Amino acid sequence: TVASKSKLKVSIIQKVDRKLDLEDVADGLGIEFDELLDEMEAIVYSGTKLDITYYLEDVMDEDYMLDIYDYFHDESETDRLSVAVKVLGPDYEEKDIRLVRIKFLSELAN
Repeated sequence: TVASKSKLKVSIIQKVDRKLDLEDVADGLGIEFDELLDEMEAIVYSGTKLDITYYLEDVMDEDYMLDIYDYFHDESETDRLSVAVKVLGPDYEEKDIRLVRIKFLSELAN
């Protein structure tokens, strides 16, 4: 339902603002991590910023994160995930690409 989707999005935004661990956010909301990423992508595509830098710094090597970020900033002609996964190659996990894309969209596209 629309009301529960809206409530979910508000809850995600509040939890990210409080800098909670994203795995804990997904668990607390009773959703899979991929579903959390889906919701977060919808949030940033709607124009709301989500600052997940705190989480990325916790779970990713800085150079690894910057490689993905630089791809979106300097190389990509589209923000399509399938293209990014193909171009970046097997050394980069899809989940990590999605997370960095959320950061990128929040910082530069919104």
